[in-house]
Amino acid sequence: MSDLRITEIFYSLQGEARTVGLPTVFVRLTGCPLRCAYCDTEYAFSGGEMKSISEIVSTVSTFSPRYVTVTGGEPLAQKNCWPLLKALCDQGYTVSLETSGAMDIAEVDERVSVVLDLKTPGSGELSKNLYGNIELLKKKDQLKFVLCDKQDYDWAAFKLAEYDLSNRAGEVLFSASHEQLDAAVLADWIVTDNLPVRLQIQLHKYLWGEKQGV
Repeated sequence: MSDLRITEIFYSLQGEARTVGLPTVFVRLTGCPLRCAYCDTEYAFSGGEMKSISEIVSTVSTFSPRYVTVTGGEPLAQKNCWPLLKALCDQGYTVSLETSGAMDIAEVDERVSVVLDLKTPGSGELSKNLYGNIELLKKKDQLKFVLCDKQDYDWAAFKLAEYDLSNRAGEVLFSASHEQLDAAVLADWIVTDNLPVRLQIQLHKYLWGEKQGV
């Protein structure tokens, strides 16, 4: 069986990471073993509809996209996510995967750009991080920290140095938890400490607010 449980497939602007602002098809898989305190996609924890990989690829093709993002929930919690990523790459799309730091990325197709979300203390899921994933990062990949407060920032800055992250991933992204940490405050911290990271805001939330399917 090559089916996956899908919450939604939609076409919008990428709100985060390296391709921010570019029209992108999002394939949101259902289910997640984590319960981050700031989660904004709790609707993807359950429900959804079973679809075959061929059905998913067919639906994606109707938008004639250049970019496709597979997200969740936690997409790698479904074993058929790996062949889905391969199938999308085979169609010639530029494919990215949004995944937590809790799932092994070793078998992800090398053509995929992994956006790895390493969980901070403020997430409540710090213990779930698989630090072995850091050694698997490629220059096309990105490492993301969602920061809730100064404690999270200091922890992320420590990890940045401990693992030499700016020389492992193509980019390190520091993102302020929306409506929890002021992005301008985070910007000041980054500039003051001269960190080799990119400040990230969730563009889609500034454009459309807390809406599903955008």
